[in-house]
Amino acid sequence: MSEAGGVREVKSAARTVELLELLAARGDRPARLQELADELGVPRSSMYALLQTLVSRGWVRTDVTGSLYGIGIHALLTGTSYLDSDPRVRAVRPYLDEASEALGETIHLGRLDGRDVAYLATRESHEYLRTISRVGRRLPAHVGALGKALLAERPDEELPEGPYEALTPHSHTSRASLAADLARVRERGYSVDREESVPGIAGFGFALRYDRPAQDAVSCSVPVARLTPGREERIVTVMREIRARIEAAVPAGGGGSVHWR
Repeated sequence: MSEAGGVREVKSAARTVELLELLAARGDRPARLQELADELGVPRSSMYALLQTLVSRGWVRTDVTGSLYGIGIHALLTGTSYLDSDPRVRAVRPYLDEASEALGETIHLGRLDGRDVAYLATRESHEYLRTISRVGRRLPAHVGALGKALLAERPDEELPEGPYEALTPHSHTSRASLAADLARVRERGYSVDREESVPGIAGFGFALRYDRPAQDAVSCSVPVARLTPGREERIVTVMREIRARIEAAVPAGGGGSVHWR
C-alpha cells in the first residue's frame, strides 16, 4: 500500500478517485459495470456498490436502464469551484481578455499536471470558434505550445523515455526530437506548435515564471492559413508583453494568502 508524507493511503478513497478519473477520461463514452470492474481490477459487487453510492450523490450518472455509467454533474460543480477559487486564474483572466482583444485570436491559460496540461481559461477567437471548449480538458504536454513552454522550464532528464503519443503527423514521438525542440524554446524564450496538437492550427506558448519552475503558461492559437511572417511577429510581440505584465502583477510564490502545493 502506498504512502504519501508518511500517511498510509486509504484504499476506498483511492478506488473512488480512480473510478472518477477513469469515467472523466472516457468523456462521451459511457462504461458498463463489468468494464469498470475489469479496468480497475476490483470485484463486480464492490464496483456496483461504489457506483450506486456515487450515483446517489451526483458524482456519477447512469442511463435509464441502469447499465451505463458516466461522470456526474457534481464533478463539474467541483471543477468550477477550483477555477473560481484559484487566485492565479482570477489574476490572469483580464490579461487573456487584453491579448484576445489585441490579436483577435484564441488565447489559453494552462497548468502542468503530471505529463499533461490542463486548460484553465480560454478566450476564443471570433474568427475560429471551437465546437467544444478546452477549459477543464487535458492535452499531453509534449504536443502543445503550453506544454512545451512549461517542459522547457525543466531539465531534459525529467522527460519520459517515450515513445510519445502522436496526435497529428507533426507531433513529437521521441525524447530526442522533443529535447531538441525544447532547446530552441529556451533559446528564443517561447514555444512554437506548428500543427502538433491540432491539424491546421499553430500555437505560441509563454511560461509564466511567478513559480519556479513555472506551473502555468499562456498561449495564442491561430489557423496556419492566417499565419504570415508579419502576423507571427505581431503575436509574439503582444504575448511577450502580456507575459511580462502578468508576471509583474501576480505575486511570486503563493499567488494569494494560501500557499497551495
